[in-house]
Amino acid sequence: MRILKWIMLLIVLVLISGCWDRTEINDLAFVMGTSLDLTDEGDLLCTLQIAIPSSAEGGKSSPDDSGKSFVISVVGKNGNEIHQKLQKKSSRHLFYSHRSVVFISERLAKHGIENVLDIFTHDPRNRLKTYLMVVRGGEARNILQLNSPLKPVPIEAVRGMEGSGEDVAETLRDFFILYGSEGIHPVVGVVEPELHFDDPHKQIFKVVGTGVFKDLKLSGILDERETLGQMWVTGKLRVGYLTAKLPKGNGQVGMVINHANRKISTQIRQDALQFHIQLDGQGSLLENNSPLDLNEPANLQLIKSGLEDAAKKQVQAYLTRIQKELKVDSAGFGQEIYKNYPDQWSRLRDQWDTRFPEADITLEVNLKVHGAGMIHSTFELRE
Repeated sequence: MRILKWIMLLIVLVLISGCWDRTEINDLAFVMGTSLDLTDEGDLLCTLQIAIPSSAEGGKSSPDDSGKSFVISVVGKNGNEIHQKLQKKSSRHLFYSHRSVVFISERLAKHGIENVLDIFTHDPRNRLKTYLMVVRGGEARNILQLNSPLKPVPIEAVRGMEGSGEDVAETLRDFFILYGSEGIHPVVGVVEPELHFDDPHKQIFKVVGTGVFKDLKLSGILDERETLGQMWVTGKLRVGYLTAKLPKGNGQVGMVINHANRKISTQIRQDALQFHIQLDGQGSLLENNSPLDLNEPANLQLIKSGLEDAAKKQVQAYLTRIQKELKVDSAGFGQEIYKNYPDQWSRLRDQWDTRFPEADITLEVNLKVHGAGMIHSTFELRE
């Protein structure tokens, strides 16, 4: 009898247990992207892009993006107020785990994003693997409303572009880590809308560079050529393209870098800071608009030297920009001092903003060009 009571009690426990606090998928609104803008009154304008389930479309595909998602916007002074207003605009519970990108307008980025980031640090509903990007010119919310010809949801196209290996792709997690690290300032990717070449009433977007932050404010935007220098010097370059004009009017050549490394040597002598950067790259020729016969070793050496000079000038332009103009150490030279000379860094930390622009930085580039393509020489040789 006693055993029977225990069995009955076990059955009751099994029947009443379960996921009592679960939320059905039909009760969720999947947030795919977020944009943040600054209003004229100094408040935050937050816009969410929410995916429309296929069942809501009757199982039919839509010819454009307007049938795949919709957007809602609210204005608020802080994250808590904004979330409450957004939830009231949605009949379903807002679900952020599928969000891929957070767009911040250039205006808001220059004003400062300290309050913006605080929204993502305390709320466990946010994913730290979400990409963080700056929108150059105009409002960030416009990006969420664009019709991308390649992807059903615009932010998915951005994620694909960022994962190409030649653009800066920083997540919220990456940004927080760099911001909390010694001797380096965080960067993010920058996108910009532009008119579609087929339809002037439509817009597409493209990655146009890198945003450099200091004290959680946007200090400047690096262009695409300077972005290559940023990624190469920081050791994040996976794919890069170089074009060089050869001396004596020998035309142009181009190559793709598919393997890149960097090494930074640091020396502190009598309070003078010296850095030497060694950049190594391997790749293949993509283009040879020169009369040189690539079967000749001397010509290959000439092309190699021309590409190395072009790469050195391009990276040097990036270094000059961050050191002399922006005066922001986005390359992590201070971090090299922190790792190799921790005692000196404790003395230089508070002075780094003024010491970094005065540092002596030298550069060395070594390239290894593999092969000459399917055709070894230019068509001009036949003439």
